[in-house]
Amino acid sequence: MVLILRIAIIFLNIIYFFLKLLPTQNKIVFMSRQSNNPSLDFNLLQNKLKNKYKVVILCKTLDGKDKAKIKSIISYGFHMLRQMYELATSKVCILDSYIPTISILKHKKSLTIIQMWHSNGTMKKFGYTALKKAEGNNSKYVKILKMHKNYDIVFASGSAYKSHLAKGFNISEDKILTYSLPRIDLLSDKEYEQKTKRKIFKEYPELDSKKKNIVYAPTFRKNEESFNEKFKELIKNIDITKYNVIVKLHPLSKVTIENSDVIIDNKFSTFDMLFIADALISDYSCVIYEAGVRNIPLYFYAYDLEEYEKNRGLALDYNELPGYTERSGKKLALSLEKEYDKTYLKKFIKKYVENTKNCTEKIVELIETKMK
Repeated sequence: MVLILRIAIIFLNIIYFFLKLLPTQNKIVFMSRQSNNPSLDFNLLQNKLKNKYKVVILCKTLDGKDKAKIKSIISYGFHMLRQMYELATSKVCILDSYIPTISILKHKKSLTIIQMWHSNGTMKKFGYTALKKAEGNNSKYVKILKMHKNYDIVFASGSAYKSHLAKGFNISEDKILTYSLPRIDLLSDKEYEQKTKRKIFKEYPELDSKKKNIVYAPTFRKNEESFNEKFKELIKNIDITKYNVIVKLHPLSKVTIENSDVIIDNKFSTFDMLFIADALISDYSCVIYEAGVRNIPLYFYAYDLEEYEKNRGLALDYNELPGYTERSGKKLALSLEKEYDKTYLKKFIKKYVENTKNCTEKIVELIETKMK
């Protein structure tokens, strides 16, 4: 497999050498492996840029990843060729995830590559900081594929976690600039809020009631064996006469939940559910930063903290998190009845999300300096 990868990389660089002979266009290319559809961040940026520049968006996941079927691998191979053409003829490339063609190819000096990582704030280890962890990448393939190489600029929503990003990407901190993601703008956008609420309440009229709405958004775990048991423990202790519980599983999660006392939603994003949330329960998910910007009380159901730390690793001290942290579902449910002091929540969010206004416009202004 190693030999095949090395040969493939040489072959792609030969093709790319000739593609780079094509003229550079006044073009911006967006690339992602997060989804087959453009993210909210990509759409917000392209709406501001498309009237002045040619904008191309390439979003495609590799189904199955390291266990992908031959058909999916071939399909993604042709997608990589399209990526190479767009990279060879663009002035700026915007990413929100790791893209192999970015790291393994030698690019034109005129191309600026911006890594707009897909999360606000920091929580778990990733990239080079997770190499020795069970859920980390194989260091042998990381070296061959030169993971996270060739970035010119990386965004961080707060300077407090620049060192974490630098270690995860294995880059110097001076490449990291303080820019919050575009979607942060929407958290204070009243028109977007009302539109989103109308859509959610139309689908789930019961959420527009005197009950408080709790969004439970657990992170993805490769080992989900204990999830259902711990989930049942939590739900049976929450007073459903006072609370509506909306469960937002991670898109990669394979667990199946059957519980008539909760809403298992797959129609709206976790981000949009924050507009109707009175509280958020999570564990190791960076959605807490967006919830915090909206001043939503945070609760942490860390029933597998030691196991998660061992298998994946955390990038911050769990004791720093603002809100109630419990290992027991019963204790977590009881904490919902306690008074919540938002003073530390505000301080925590200010530390990790420094900019909450005009985030889209500021990124657009930066991109435009690279288009000259």
